[in-house]
Amino acid sequence: MEVDWSSRGEYMHRKHGITTEMASEALDDPDRVMLDPDPSSKSGVSVRVIGYSPTAADLVTVITLDYEGTTHGVNGWLSNDLDRRRYREGRA
Repeated sequence: MEVDWSSRGEYMHRKHGITTEMASEALDDPDRVMLDPDPSSKSGVSVRVIGYSPTAADLVTVITLDYEGTTHGVNGWLSNDLDRRRYREGRA
């Protein structure tokens, strides 16, 4: 999945320690789970993706937003217990 991280990539890395490479790996995980819309989104327009990143050696939750024909990366972090369960259940 092609994602533009130009606006939020550095923020994500500084705030959560997740690089754009880790986020991209999670987005490209063939077993990823997509929640559209993100159930935690206030606007209802962002998408939550939970996937495995080999570089992080862990599950990563990534938030994206489609705007004017481009998918923008908004944020990413190591998955919490709820997202880990969603990933396990989504793969079953």
